[in-house]
Formats: sequence, C-alpha cells, structure tokens
Amino acid sequence: MGGVIEMFVIMLIVAGLAFAPLGYFIYMYTAKGGEPFGETEPHGDSESMVLDLAEQGISFVKGLIAKK
Repeated sequence: MGGVIEMFVIMLIVAGLAFAPLGYFIYMYTAKGGEPFGETEPHGDSESMVLDLAEQGISFVKGLIAKK
C-alpha cells in the first residue's frame, strides 16, 4: 500500500510541474488585461524582400493569364 501512496505523490508533483507553465500563462494573461506578452508588433505590417518578390510574381502570373 505504501508504494501506491508514494506513486500518487510523485504523480501529483509531476502533474504540478507539467501544468505550471499553463498556470503562469493564464496568470500573466489576466494580469495584463488580455496582453500576456506585452506590446507585440502586428503581423503583416512589416515589409520584407520575400513578400515583395511574391507580390511581383503573383502580379506577373495574373498579367500572363489576363493576356490569354
């Protein structure tokens, strides 16, 4: 019977360690009024060479299709 109790205590400790990051995230999310990571840059607003090349490629393909 002692082995079962020891295993139960060990599993409680492991579960507590496993769910600690989730509890911290929930705490930070509620503490900062819905912004758990503070001010972040919105996605899609920054310019990049890859996005420019993709846009040029799409425009080129659209132009080829429109000519046919």
